[in-house]
Amino acid sequence: MIPLLYALHSGCLYGTERMALATAQALGPEFRTIIIAPEGPVHEEARRLGFETIVFRNMFQFLRDIRPFYSGSRQVAAISTRVVHSLGTALWERIYWRRSANLQVVHGGTDERLSYGRKRLLQYFGVKQVAVSNFVRERLLANGSRPSAVSVIENFLTDERANEAPRRRRFDRDGVRRVLIVSRLDPIKRVGLLMDAIDADPTLRGMEFRVLGSGAEEKELRQRAANGYPNIEIVGFSNRAAEEMAEADMLLHLCPEEPFGLAILEAMAARLPLLVADAGGAGPIVEPGVSGRHFRANDARSLVGQLNWFRTAPAAELNGMVDAATARLNSQYSAAAGAEQYRRLIEECWA
Repeated sequence: MIPLLYALHSGCLYGTERMALATAQALGPEFRTIIIAPEGPVHEEARRLGFETIVFRNMFQFLRDIRPFYSGSRQVAAISTRVVHSLGTALWERIYWRRSANLQVVHGGTDERLSYGRKRLLQYFGVKQVAVSNFVRERLLANGSRPSAVSVIENFLTDERANEAPRRRRFDRDGVRRVLIVSRLDPIKRVGLLMDAIDADPTLRGMEFRVLGSGAEEKELRQRAANGYPNIEIVGFSNRAAEEMAEADMLLHLCPEEPFGLAILEAMAARLPLLVADAGGAGPIVEPGVSGRHFRANDARSLVGQLNWFRTAPAAELNGMVDAATARLNSQYSAAAGAEQYRRLIEECWA
């Protein structure tokens, strides 16, 4: 069986790590999957799913641990999320003259040089870059990556995650009252824009907002909410995001520079209406007026207008949006569609 080495820069279980496991699950039993990551909860979850795992602490150990797969296998597929790990796999490819597919999945981030600029080095070592959205692809090209070196494979949900997600009941009355935000609390995420919108239109105080997440701005946002926004609750980190979605009336996504927005897919699975910024990688996930709605990025008054629309929206229109979003999730963001794109790219590398 062909080894699939999936190297992660973190042992946590956030979006990047969850997508790695989702990709391995979708590719199925045709590969012998080994998750390689620093110590952390991703190992326990990977083993629960039936994958082998390797814990590494430094680059020397990483190189030592992956070497047997290249010395002992005629064919190898390698996926990484960090430049140095892709370069390490490229080293063993050349030493052992192995037929190898070497992919770097680019999830993006807040630091332009680290998230996109350094990736251009990979094209000189035969590493294919996988952008998780067209927005990420554009940032890679702007930072020197060649178009031929970059493929777009959008994030997706596994069938298990999509089918077993807790779901909100269908709307039987007009209007949205309980709004959920799932986001890191960092400046780039623009969670404070919600408070600016409430300042612009105090009638929004009739809606309830719950914010799940932690980050550099958590203390500041918590204090600001406590000082004048009783309808905003900064919950902090929560492992009940799926249950919270099923209990809410809508998901609000504020970040204008989100590389993708996995929480949006999870909200689709939970049957939640969606309001997202019309920019970044999150905007194109939602078809405005069909599977959700857009507000102009960084524009508090545009956000006010859209929130007010949801506040009084007919139940039939809300249910129609939910149905359209479910269809979009099942077609464009299904595990089967994502896995097929990965298989084709791996086979192209082997050809």
